[in-house]
Amino acid sequence: MLIPHDTRIALDTVIDLLNTAPESEPPGHGQPEDGSTEGLDGIEALYDFARRHRISGVGELHEKDLRAVQEVRARFATIFATDDAGTAASLVNALVAAAGTTPQLSNHDGYDWHVHYFAPDASLADHLAADCGMALAFIVVAGEQERLRRCEAPDCRRAFVDLSRNRSRRYCSSRTCGNRLHVAAYRARRKEAAG
Repeated sequence: MLIPHDTRIALDTVIDLLNTAPESEPPGHGQPEDGSTEGLDGIEALYDFARRHRISGVGELHEKDLRAVQEVRARFATIFATDDAGTAASLVNALVAAAGTTPQLSNHDGYDWHVHYFAPDASLADHLAADCGMALAFIVVAGEQERLRRCEAPDCRRAFVDLSRNRSRRYCSSRTCGNRLHVAAYRARRKEAAG
């Protein structure tokens, strides 16, 4: 599946945003020491998210911005949860329309020409809803919605986009969840064989 560079960046941003939700972080997988699993637990975390994803035009952020981004995250989770293309299309359409999209060509920060779907002075939430919503629209239009997945490990709900050729990826990470389950299965087989 050929995904344009800016769409891939937006998909990575959606995944990272979804994985900041409390229900996405499995016990022992990077939880903060205070036991909280909310990855966007304050304004500084929101600034960090914006910096990590090199989101341009982020001004001063407030609590209302944090709540708005958390709401956009919940709407992305709903899109990931449906396997019906019509439902996904309706959800994406509503999300993008609410953001007040204004498609325009841009070449900033060393990036070649690409499309921004958000208005120039959009809030961070509207920026995410428009750009990331259009990336999800690309997936739905391509008939590749089944690539939007949640980890199949029993104790993990992290989101990922399966970009494997045969759509066979099952875990958010083969190094953590995949390896952990393969080792557990191997040990169970050895224990059974030892009888």
